[in-house]
Order: sequence, then structure tokens, then C-alpha cells
Amino acid sequence: MKSSHHIEFTAGLFLLLGIAALVFLAFHATDGGALEGGGYEVVAEFGNVGGLKPRANVSMGGVRIGSVERISLDSDTFTARVVMTISDRYRNLPDDTSASILTSGILGDQYVGLEPGGSPEYLDDGDQILITQSALVLEQLVSRFLFNSGGEQKP
Repeated sequence: MKSSHHIEFTAGLFLLLGIAALVFLAFHATDGGALEGGGYEVVAEFGNVGGLKPRANVSMGGVRIGSVERISLDSDTFTARVVMTISDRYRNLPDDTSASILTSGILGDQYVGLEPGGSPEYLDDGDQILITQSALVLEQLVSRFLFNSGGEQKP
């Protein structure tokens, strides 16, 4: 009888350790989008954000420098307004920096890629990035290819 309780206790302990390990991995894999040392917000407007989501990465040269805070539709211009938080470590971004919505790999997550300009002035909290490039939507590319190649006649 004592042996049965010992086996049940060991199995329960093993199960609890497994659940704790999964919770630990979940928190570390998603990192919460937190930036060390705070950050400042910049805004960019795009014609199409594709599958971009809040908490997506903002990177420059492949290095994560911030995250997307929120995405909304501007009711006047009907463009997608993306608010990003950039780490305070990168306060020296030129104000003519450009923003593009890119995809990790072929079918990966979308993120905002920044490309620095050459202006001596820097982006500040609340500034807007004026040079933007919208997301490439795979369905639009395929339909353009199909409809453009279908009507051509070869001599």
C-alpha cells in the first residue's frame, strides 16, 4: 500500500514539474515585447499592413530594436496607422528613416524593418516616419501573374 502512494506522489510531482517547464518556456518564447530601459513611440502609415500584428518586431539590419504597439485605421486617409515603440538605446535614428513591412522567410511572421536615412535630425517621441512601403500580399502577386500572363499571345 505504501508503495502505491509513493508511485502516485512521484507521478504527480513529475506532472507538476512538466507543467511548470511548459509555462516557463511559454513566457520565455514570447518575451512579452518588453524593451529594456523603456522606449519612445513613432508612427508610420501604410496602405496595407498584411498580417502584421501588435507585438510584432521592429528591426534594423536584422537586430530587434522595438515592437509594434498598436495598429488602427485612419478614418480620414483610410490608411493603416502603426504605432511602434523603439528602445531608448536607439535615439539616434535619422528623421528620414524608412519603414517597410517584411516577412520572416517565405511564410513567416511579418515585422517592420527600418532603414536609416542620412538626415542629421533624429526621430523623437511621437514623430512620424514618412517613407513607408506596404506589405506584399501573396494573393495579389499571384493574381497579377495569372491575369497578366493569361492575356498575352506569343507570335
